[in-house]
Amino acid sequence: MTRRRKIIYKLLRLTHRMPSKQLMIILSIIIGFLVGLIAVVLKNLVRMIESLLTSGFSVDYAHYLYVIYPAVGILATIIFIKYLLRQPVQDGIPNVLYAISKQHGIIKPHNTFSSVITSVLTVGFGGSVGLEGPAVVTGAAWGSNLGKLLGLNYKQIVSLVGIAAAASLSAIFKAPIAAIVFALEIILFDMTMTALVPLLVSSIVAALTSYFFLGQDVLYPFEVVSKFKLNETPYYLLLGVFTSLVSVYFIRLYVFSGKVFDKINGWFWKLFIGASALGGLIFLMPALYGEGYDSINEGLRGNMKFIFDNSIFYSFKDNMHIGILLLMGLVLFKAVATSITFRSGGIGGIFAPTLFIGTMAGLLFVKTMNHYGLANLPESNFALVGMAGLISGVIHAPLTAIFLIVEITNGYEMMFPIMLVATTSYSLSRLMSSKSIYTIQLAKRGDVLTHHKDKSLLSMMAVPEHIETDFSIININANLGELVKVIANSTRNIYPVVDDANNFYGIVLLDHIRHTMFKPELYETTTVRSLMFKPSKVVNIDDDMETVAGKFQHSGKYNLVVLDGDKYMGFISRANVFSHYREILKDISEE
Repeated sequence: MTRRRKIIYKLLRLTHRMPSKQLMIILSIIIGFLVGLIAVVLKNLVRMIESLLTSGFSVDYAHYLYVIYPAVGILATIIFIKYLLRQPVQDGIPNVLYAISKQHGIIKPHNTFSSVITSVLTVGFGGSVGLEGPAVVTGAAWGSNLGKLLGLNYKQIVSLVGIAAAASLSAIFKAPIAAIVFALEIILFDMTMTALVPLLVSSIVAALTSYFFLGQDVLYPFEVVSKFKLNETPYYLLLGVFTSLVSVYFIRLYVFSGKVFDKINGWFWKLFIGASALGGLIFLMPALYGEGYDSINEGLRGNMKFIFDNSIFYSFKDNMHIGILLLMGLVLFKAVATSITFRSGGIGGIFAPTLFIGTMAGLLFVKTMNHYGLANLPESNFALVGMAGLISGVIHAPLTAIFLIVEITNGYEMMFPIMLVATTSYSLSRLMSSKSIYTIQLAKRGDVLTHHKDKSLLSMMAVPEHIETDFSIININANLGELVKVIANSTRNIYPVVDDANNFYGIVLLDHIRHTMFKPELYETTTVRSLMFKPSKVVNIDDDMETVAGKFQHSGKYNLVVLDGDKYMGFISRANVFSHYREILKDISEE
């Protein structure tokens, strides 16, 4: 036995002897520290690349390298994925949701590093996306693979995935409370006290690690110049309506861009078209470059100078009308830039672009109101609250939006307007778009975990896992005598009728032929075709289990035939589905 195997064997023995609660707390500390380091590496690498590429640019000059940089970064990302990794790198947070829903919490080992490399290349060279998604999926992959290595059970592995995802968000944003709320609101739908304590521990350790290496300053420092006034409430409600519209615009544009790029054949043309458009947008509006960290901070101060820096519009820097038009352009085109970054092959997260659009939407709203004499409102406050409106509307997570914004800006004094705008935006965006951007990203991969427990449990089950094949088949051209011989050797009372190519025609029920099967004179003259019938409800092998449950409910049957097109596959029984459902419920819910 090699030294490595001996170490693993000793770890397995130790973990199996240790009480579950203590084990999860120890693992949460390890994971918190590990994902904290990952967040630090991500942030520093991207800052270093951005600095190397753009630090020498003059603010009063439009730089043509902005056209080239994004294409270089996305091309490098594609080369790494296609020719070095040779495996797809899926969307960050949706990939975690999919793993919990469909893969028992198992995430492929390459995700422990692949999202870091690809996102650094994408964002560092100007891709208009964020780092939080890659950080979350990287942390979740470490949690998943550590749990698998230690031979943990399903419940423990899923908990580690959620714990690591929360810790990653805590580290990348320095926001432990928001990370915990995010895990409860988005990732883990049935959190028990057993998993809650490790979740708290990992988020704290991850944030402390980030503080140690990156400092304790909040990500987007905000100073309250003017406290909230009651007479401003109608304007915050209007901002909530505005951010809900922008949120739905972002979601629908993302969907539309997917349909457009799906029609483009080959990765090269997707890269060429997408990167060309992205480079052109960044050349016109350099604030669209990368995460937009500095632009958000300027926006939170109510400053619009950043819009003109490094652009062809620099000479208009004192023109408020042009500034408002450019702000509108940033709101509209950041959504475009983010969508085409993803569609052309880039890897990143959705949080940072959403924060950027939210800040610009809030700033656009308040600048328009003030400049045209419609109101006299504190500009920084509305820029801040706009962030909450967009996060809430785009990812459909109002609590995460509220706690995230107050933590990353230290804007606790603005809690009430943040809650007001986040709730308004969430409510209206849900009416206009029932799916969040995460569930839309997963539309092609199947249903995901939701906070509707029944649907969530059913999403963890699949038809192929429950097919029973011990039913005796009978040929469509057989007669009653041949059917009786099949019945004599069967323990079932249902007999599927198929042809030589296994095409399904119907079923014969024992109860329906009991009165004729004891009449030998009918054996030769009575055909199976005349005894069978076509069931009103059948299950397709691609059906989800929620659909199957509905078919059981509406048909009242205890067994339903399963087909793959016209081909007979077997039967699925109500009893087995219910039994498996109960097992999953027990694994998920018990302390």
